[in-house]
Amino acid sequence: MSTLPPLSLNPALDATALARRFAIDGRVQIADFLPPEVADAWHAMLRGRGDWVQVVNSGDKLFELSREVRAGMAAAQREALDQAVYAGARDGFQFRYEAIRVPDVAEARRGSDDPLAALARFLSEGDARDFLRTVTGEARIDFADAQATAFSPGDFLTGHDDAVTGKKRHAAYVLGLTPVWRTEWGGLLLFHDGRRIADGFVPALGTLNLFRVPQRHSVTEVTRAAAYRRYSVTGWLRAR
Repeated sequence: MSTLPPLSLNPALDATALARRFAIDGRVQIADFLPPEVADAWHAMLRGRGDWVQVVNSGDKLFELSREVRAGMAAAQREALDQAVYAGARDGFQFRYEAIRVPDVAEARRGSDDPLAALARFLSEGDARDFLRTVTGEARIDFADAQATAFSPGDFLTGHDDAVTGKKRHAAYVLGLTPVWRTEWGGLLLFHDGRRIADGFVPALGTLNLFRVPQRHSVTEVTRAAAYRRYSVTGWLRAR
């Protein structure tokens, strides 16, 4: 893989001010978490990769489809899959997007040359982890898990709260890695308050969205007007 600029914490970020906002709202959007040149390089890296796997659920079951498998599907099979996905979204939890996962085990990360493993290590150690602990007010955070995600037109994630017994998730994060995005293209991270939308974040390059777990949220469907996939690295800040 091509060499990427080194990862470093933006020294201009005011962790104390961000922590005050997080304490009040339970979420915060942090612009310029990554410098533009670093975020641009990461976008190019993700866009050029071919090891994406489409993940889609049917109830509690997870299915993973490589690009090669999907390319070999007949038109009728693709249509049937689309219909099943949209049917699942009518009255239940449903998602569809592409992903590249990173191991949770520290030893596996250290042995990997994947830049995504390096990003997970960066968020899980040193100044970056201290910064995330300060902003969230949660000293028990030990590490960040991670996966790259790419939402294409028709992809979405319906409402859920990230609460999973035993995972010890204290906060969730979304690191935006798409250089240009219009609100009208969808792919919005929305926060729910009953029937009301309490807040929402538009994808932005190098921006880190942090929010407390549990908190109900969703990602709206990316429309056919979108000129790019919605790229990000997402995960949870967890205790061991």
